[in-house]
Amino acid sequence: MATASPEIAQQLVVFSLGDEEYALPITQVQEIIRYTEPRAVASDEAWIKGVISLRGKIVPVCDLGSRLGLSTELAAHAKIVIVETGGGTAGVIVDEVEEVLTVDSDELDTVPAAGTDFIDAIAKIGDRLVILLNPEGIFSGVELAA
Repeated sequence: MATASPEIAQQLVVFSLGDEEYALPITQVQEIIRYTEPRAVASDEAWIKGVISLRGKIVPVCDLGSRLGLSTELAAHAKIVIVETGGGTAGVIVDEVEEVLTVDSDELDTVPAAGTDFIDAIAKIGDRLVILLNPEGIFSGVELAA
């Protein structure tokens, strides 16, 4: 019986935003913290909510729902997922972190006609569709904490 090689399977941190499920590659998730109100800063991007101090480092925080064009309310148990991108560290506000999931490459489909830099693929897990986000694309054009 053939087993999936480690290069093919990948682990995803799955979280909810409204009624939808999204995921980020676990290799780029630094940590998950309780939501704290970011300090507002002037930004050309409406989806940048402000900054937080994380162990002495100033980290920009993105309202992921707003970035994806969704109208979302701040959930009572909202979390900030701290992600590491090639450009630096940033936080994304999510409603709830659901689970860590291992998916094989055959469970990932490309997104036809997405026309967006921040969606990498869609994971089909049973009857669930989980949108795999690309942290680099989410924060493209924004200067992050080095």
